[in-house]
Amino acid sequence: MPERLPLDERIIARLAEIGVMEPTVDLAKRDSYVAASGWNVDAREAPLLSEPPGPPLADGSFGAACDILTQYSFPPSRLIRGTFDPMAPLANRAMLLTATYLWLRFELPVRVSRVIDTQRHGPKGAERAWGYSYQTLAGHIERGEITFEIIKNEASGDVVFRIHSFSQTGHISNIINRLGFRLVGRRLQRRFAEQSLLNMQRLVAARAAPQVALRKTDGTGVT
Repeated sequence: MPERLPLDERIIARLAEIGVMEPTVDLAKRDSYVAASGWNVDAREAPLLSEPPGPPLADGSFGAACDILTQYSFPPSRLIRGTFDPMAPLANRAMLLTATYLWLRFELPVRVSRVIDTQRHGPKGAERAWGYSYQTLAGHIERGEITFEIIKNEASGDVVFRIHSFSQTGHISNIINRLGFRLVGRRLQRRFAEQSLLNMQRLVAARAAPQVALRKTDGTGVT
């Protein structure tokens, strides 16, 4: 679960600072941040419990995943913990991420850069997508943006959790952290994505599976 905002003036002040920090990338140039230009580009997804075809159900897999995504309760807590004001709007949410890996510990300021809430035509037809991106800010060890999406294919009922990111190593003034991140940075990124996907599958199954079982029992449309 995300950390509730502590009654700690230092944290409150830190989140206020993050709210106005300069971003490390120009998101108007998002399409130019590609592997050929020296960026790390990663895309992973994992299937979640399916739903009947059509729009997302209010109590189904899609809705459960969106709630988990909003709460930021899917990352592996031993690796990444997010501190933010849960009462603040999702758009432009300031977040202080704390990454821990081996002997390294990093404080990573990020801010939600866009909220995704759309119906669109995907590779397999009409799909409903919800999620958000957050971008790195001044003082972060990386430059880039990561996007989390919950996507439902309305024809098949398939639901997936997708993570996409582009990044480069940023300026790290501490020489120990700089060397350490060069050694483990990509492993940290991969582990974060892989474990986040697994956690989302587990959390959605725990919340949505009972509703799926109930609909099967009462004959309301799941086969």
